[in-house]
Amino acid sequence: MNRKFILILLVLTVALGMGCRTALVYNVDKSPVSLYGDAKPTQQQVEKAIITAGARLGWKIKPVSPGVLVGTLAIRDHLAVIDITCNVDDYSITYKDSSNLKYDGTNIHKNYSGWVQRLDRAINAELSTL
Repeated sequence: MNRKFILILLVLTVALGMGCRTALVYNVDKSPVSLYGDAKPTQQQVEKAIITAGARLGWKIKPVSPGVLVGTLAIRDHLAVIDITCNVDDYSITYKDSSNLKYDGTNIHKNYSGWVQRLDRAINAELSTL
């Protein structure tokens, strides 16, 4: 009986551990464009800062139209695609598509959130240099 209990406990632990590999999709909603002083950047400066910040982290970010960019990050056999909207006041990053990241409509591989959070911090840092 003791062995059955240990086996059941082991199976439950492994099952729970497998479920921890996903997390809610992380999006950035209207993060303010913060600059030093009262200066206002141009739309082109904001877009360039986003593209530059992304490139430093391995993201390929391409403009689609003014204020709309698409970012792609390919790591090994994983692919993340995001939409980025921006203006001179704020920017947003939202999930668009992915491959091999276990996206189920709500949850995605936990590394995705880290990638987007690092991109968000890098964009803020790049904007602060304007």
